[in-house]
Amino acid sequence: MIRLGGVAALVSVLATVAFAQTDTITVEPLAPVETPTEPVTTEIITRIEGVASAAQGTVRVLDKITGAVTDLTLTPGETQTVGHLHVTLGDCRYPIDNPAGDAFIEMTIRYQEDDAPVFSGWMIASAPALNAMDHPRYDVWALACITQ
Repeated sequence: MIRLGGVAALVSVLATVAFAQTDTITVEPLAPVETPTEPVTTEIITRIEGVASAAQGTVRVLDKITGAVTDLTLTPGETQTVGHLHVTLGDCRYPIDNPAGDAFIEMTIRYQEDDAPVFSGWMIASAPALNAMDHPRYDVWALACITQ
């Protein structure tokens, strides 16, 4: 009886190997992923049709050391300070046909009293990693434009 079980197991293994050798699997190459060739700039945001400027924009600041999360609501040209960061809003644009749909926020962020910004450019609320600020202590990302 033990011998019969061993033979049955051997036949099962051989059948599996034979099937695997006769079965053909073809692998199709994946299509290349398109990556943006140019940085997010004012010209790109301006080329998007149906976009309007908002009266205010909201950004979120995370202090990675303390875990503190702060939301800032800024008007264009206004600067607010969170910890050692000085966040200045340049512009906040949104799709006219869907104001709650997305936000394109232009901002300049300085650390402590440095003249050189740690970030200057556009952030897109729906794709925060597309043009992210690289800082060891703080993360900042766009949340929304406030139209009223």
